[in-house]
Amino acid sequence: MSSQKTWSPGSWRTLTALQQPSWDEAAIKKVFKELSDVPPLVFAGEIRSLRSAITKVEQGEGFILQAGDCAESFDAFSAPAIREKLRVILQMAVVLTYSSGVPTIKIGRIAGQFGKPRSEDIEVREGVSLPSYRGDVVNDIEFTESARIPNPERLMQGYNQSASTLNLLRAFTKGGFADLSRVHAWNKEFVATTEEGHRFEEIANDITKALEFMGACGIDLEREHQLHEVDFYTSHEGLILDYEEALTRKDSTTGDYYDCSAHLVWIGERTRQLENAHVEFMRGINNPIGIKLGPTATGSDAIALCDALNPNRESGKIVLVLRAGADNIEKVATPIMEQVAKSGHPVTWMSDPMHGNTFKHASGYKTRHFDDVLREIEGFFRSCSAAGVWPGGVHLELTGDDVTECLGGLDDLDDLESRYETRCDPRLNARQGLDLAFRVSELLSSRR
Repeated sequence: MSSQKTWSPGSWRTLTALQQPSWDEAAIKKVFKELSDVPPLVFAGEIRSLRSAITKVEQGEGFILQAGDCAESFDAFSAPAIREKLRVILQMAVVLTYSSGVPTIKIGRIAGQFGKPRSEDIEVREGVSLPSYRGDVVNDIEFTESARIPNPERLMQGYNQSASTLNLLRAFTKGGFADLSRVHAWNKEFVATTEEGHRFEEIANDITKALEFMGACGIDLEREHQLHEVDFYTSHEGLILDYEEALTRKDSTTGDYYDCSAHLVWIGERTRQLENAHVEFMRGINNPIGIKLGPTATGSDAIALCDALNPNRESGKIVLVLRAGADNIEKVATPIMEQVAKSGHPVTWMSDPMHGNTFKHASGYKTRHFDDVLREIEGFFRSCSAAGVWPGGVHLELTGDDVTECLGGLDDLDDLESRYETRCDPRLNARQGLDLAFRVSELLSSRR
């Protein structure tokens, strides 16, 4: 078992590492050295704060909203894009918190979600074979020989963009943008004119009245920092192990290791093999760790991963993310939940209702249907009830832009060609995200 070996940030290198780029050896050594010397993107204290918040979710005292792009892009990087993504996440979190009465932990798939696992190493178009696109941090989406060569310098570009993104997120979440008195301002035009927008405006009105009442009662609202700023955490799949190792730091106050590329990192369905490199790397860091469990996963698989990654059974450490598809979720999730609960491992349960519900539309576009996403979440909640565990959150791919990538929703979107912009998997747009938040809030309220 990997958990019986001496761990170091580089001990994964002795094991099989799937989904890794074929780097030029001299180039990756140079970039690895550069990344090892740069400042951390996030800090150990922030990571510990997230673990404390996740511990409360384990106990049924919170809910996680984890959302953002399938894969971040170097080309689409801008302050407005980051702001709009944050805006819809804040809107959704307000809906969930207001309706359920429990805090919503906000985690973005942002500031590092660049690498993508691929089903095939080679992509073939019209008889031409080239290396698959593995995300902007590895190679370029353009289908040319030079563009598809893995380039380690892109890791530095990913780091620099992540640092800029985090600077902006911290400014927005601590500098007034997230102030509860501005909830009306979050209701951007193309949402405000919809049914979801009208429902959100009703919540915003109620919040405004509550703030006015508190002020009238003599409460000094200016001193209540929880009303003016929010904690916002970052996450990504810890896929490219050279990058993750290079940004791992030893905390001077505790002596523990933290992967300072993000607050939470997760192991994907394709890389969760117990004896392979990703599990080996993750077992030594003190970040909360997500584990994606697909339709072939079993309770034994989940328990073995918990044993390897959290042998001391610490709270706030393991987040098990189920992604089985709307038609399979209950028959997959319920026995896993029951067996893990019986084992005594402290875990947080989350639903990823996106990845098991992807299909190719008649138009040729890869898409998902809003109804399938909702059905999987509903099945996840039923499984949690059957197993007697708390439904701890949802993990979504969405954007703040008015894209047309997923079918359905209140607008019954059916025109994928209008604004299909994703570089990888289809995302919910802002309207669909807000609609889903209302649906999930109803499930959560019923559970409480």
